[in-house]
Amino acid sequence: MRKPILFLVLLCLGNSVFAHTNDPNPPQHKFINYNANTLHYDTSSLLWKNFFSRWQSMENTYQGNINIVQIGGSHVQAGTLPNTIRRNFITTYPNLVASRGMIFPYSAAARCNNPPDYRVNCPQRMILTRNVNRDISYPLGLCGIAITATDELKEMKITLNEFQQFYATNKIIILGKSNNKVVPLLRVNNRDVYPSYIDTETDRHVFNLSQIVDSFVVVIPCTTSDTFTLTGIYLGNQHSGFSFHSIGVNGAAVVDYLKCHHFVRDLRLLHPDLVIFGIGINDATANPFDTTAFRLKYLQLVDSVRRVNPDCAILFITNNDSFKRVGRKKYRVNANGALAREAFYRIAKECDGAVWDQFEVMGGLKSMEQWTAAHLGQRDRIHFTRSGYELLGNMLFEALTSAYHESLRSQHISDNTIKIQQRIP
Repeated sequence: MRKPILFLVLLCLGNSVFAHTNDPNPPQHKFINYNANTLHYDTSSLLWKNFFSRWQSMENTYQGNINIVQIGGSHVQAGTLPNTIRRNFITTYPNLVASRGMIFPYSAAARCNNPPDYRVNCPQRMILTRNVNRDISYPLGLCGIAITATDELKEMKITLNEFQQFYATNKIIILGKSNNKVVPLLRVNNRDVYPSYIDTETDRHVFNLSQIVDSFVVVIPCTTSDTFTLTGIYLGNQHSGFSFHSIGVNGAAVVDYLKCHHFVRDLRLLHPDLVIFGIGINDATANPFDTTAFRLKYLQLVDSVRRVNPDCAILFITNNDSFKRVGRKKYRVNANGALAREAFYRIAKECDGAVWDQFEVMGGLKSMEQWTAAHLGQRDRIHFTRSGYELLGNMLFEALTSAYHESLRSQHISDNTIKIQQRIP
């Protein structure tokens, strides 16, 4: 039986992209290249044909699961961009939402920001380990980040903020390991729930709940000299549908995910149909920027995905235009953005992937100045405001959905051509 998959889904039809906003006609910005808002890929690719075919089957039959995973740095950890896509997905397919999927309790550690669609309340802060650290004391997994509880009992409440009625969570998997057989438990409606089973080979603590939950407390019963390191939490159910999982670590480069020892092992839990890679903004801060090394490292990461699912479709998001700070309130454009853009196209061609050209959509080199002036980019000229991330999420959603419907139209024309040819004596 196929395991639940990971799905970062981007679906829309026309103005439904903006269905979660009050304005049916959002403002158009002259500096944005709306004509570039498309997926660049080989339309004859079997990987993409198969992915779109699964999508169509799900849409028509309401059966099965489709899963997409987005992997990136701070743009993803912040959560607004992926959550915008998630909102559009729910609006477009309200009856085809499977699970919320993989999350990480970022704010259980000090000075670590959490996505907006769930809250984490942890009075006793835990020790943080990230894949960007030079010295990594614990083997990391897919999430690229871990928190460690030590010496005393720790409690962490997690509450879903949005659309919890759609996710219907009744299966929770805590990924993690103890130095001394510490077993985490859940507290649901003031009742302690112990794992249904523990898979020691994959470090999974599986809780099959008898009720639907939208909040719960993770209890880690450490005592003196005990430790438990948590590397992810999976929220699931038995429903058919799409799931969107976003994996992000502030400051992460491609090589940092290659340092995650259990990346492949954890990805098997999600078994993606589509992986969307948006790593690169931190790689391109190097001077000089070695595009060959960047490409080869990315191909290693793609290989890790294909080890889990050889038929997985891959979508690359090019770097956004950005600037480097060179003094007090002084910035210089990072010309490496254009070099990274070229590298992404080459990588996609080598692995039969697709490209969403965010750099070109923004307006190209130096366009971040205009995004910042329009309150779409932050003052650091690297990150976006909430409005900017929402705009990008809407456009990416539209680009993927447009590619899907264009694929259906092409297939329909092809099928009709074959039928006509069969009628000719």
